[in-house]
Amino acid sequence: MLALAPFSPADAKARPAKPAKTAVAQPIAGDSVADFYRARSDSPLWLTASAGNAAQRLFLLLSNARLDGLDPAAYRLGAIQEALQAASRGDRKAVAQADRLLSDAFVAYARDLRRDPGLGIIYVDPQLKPATPTPRALLNQAASAASLADYVADLGWMNPIYGQLRNALMRHSYGSDERQRIQLNLERARALPVGQARYVLVNTAQQRLFMYEGGRMVDSMRVVVGKPKYPTPMMAALVRYASLNPYWFVPPDLAAERIAPLAAKRGKAYLDELGYELLSDWTNEASILDPSAVDWQAVAEGRTEVRLRQLPGPHNAMGRMKFMFPNAEGIYLHDNPDRELFEHAARLYSGGCVRLEDAARLGRWLFGRELTWEGATTEQKVVLAPEVPVYITYLTAMPEGSSVAYYNDVYGRDAARVAALASSGTAAGR
Repeated sequence: MLALAPFSPADAKARPAKPAKTAVAQPIAGDSVADFYRARSDSPLWLTASAGNAAQRLFLLLSNARLDGLDPAAYRLGAIQEALQAASRGDRKAVAQADRLLSDAFVAYARDLRRDPGLGIIYVDPQLKPATPTPRALLNQAASAASLADYVADLGWMNPIYGQLRNALMRHSYGSDERQRIQLNLERARALPVGQARYVLVNTAQQRLFMYEGGRMVDSMRVVVGKPKYPTPMMAALVRYASLNPYWFVPPDLAAERIAPLAAKRGKAYLDELGYELLSDWTNEASILDPSAVDWQAVAEGRTEVRLRQLPGPHNAMGRMKFMFPNAEGIYLHDNPDRELFEHAARLYSGGCVRLEDAARLGRWLFGRELTWEGATTEQKVVLAPEVPVYITYLTAMPEGSSVAYYNDVYGRDAARVAALASSGTAAGR
């Protein structure tokens, strides 16, 4: 362990040595570790007095890389240990060599963590897929941190949720089931965004939406998500616009399950009361048909399929607004007139979309102003600029202070992942 290495910046400073070079930003081309050091005139990053115990904290992270599903042997810990022992004698060349080995290991580790975890997440907008930064970019970010030691301890190159879950694993002696649960969620947290930009996070396991900006959560609300039969998918997309006074274009399966049985009993009066129209097709030029000619019992039994839309109004399932990130799955965030659903502990009632406890509040945060639906036309489009990412994830373990809160595996994804890992013989599966 690094604790055995007697090196300290103070010791090196006390020994006679050539004057330290001053780090000067230079226009060095290239993105490698070597380019990073050339741009700072070969000044150390990790082994300086201002770095505190950053090197020790990095070594500890690397030594426990199995918590991340990675192999510690990939980061040359033995070579780093030997180099630090040599550097402890204060030789400038040895310090430089050890510092570069630490940077090489940090870059390799950070890039491994920042790769797409490959969990079936739908990236509607490809630019939201995790991408590995260049070595120089990673080191520049570390060098610009207010405290390099804290940056390493908090895993500042990752989403805060990842760092907090990972640190909880390090601090606490969890049982095997809890430990496995946290590690499964670490995988998912790897796909979450890094940095200070604004974004929306929906945790379907928690049935809650969070608004982030400046690297911290600024607001949250309850949401209703898909039933286990219609699970809300994990996805990342850009919210591009709001639609005021929207239609609800009823998915055929929901038309059969929810609407057809009541239409069979009450007839056209039921459809008129709730504002449903029967369409000839799904195009913008669709004709409105007479619902009296439909065998609604056959629709309820799945023998006939219909195309229904619901007009804007107090009964509309979309409420007064929806937030669109166009995708093939037909998922979006929308208002909801069924207010009582938000009082339930488990809010698994939708056909896959995310229903918002307070759509107007989300609209104010996204657009910086009130979205007024009164007087707006049907499906009135309000463009969002700049677009804001939304990440729909599935975290059954979430940081709560220095510990972790757990949520039910409502979609069975934890169980399925455990089975997949077990069949491949990985440590997490065991």
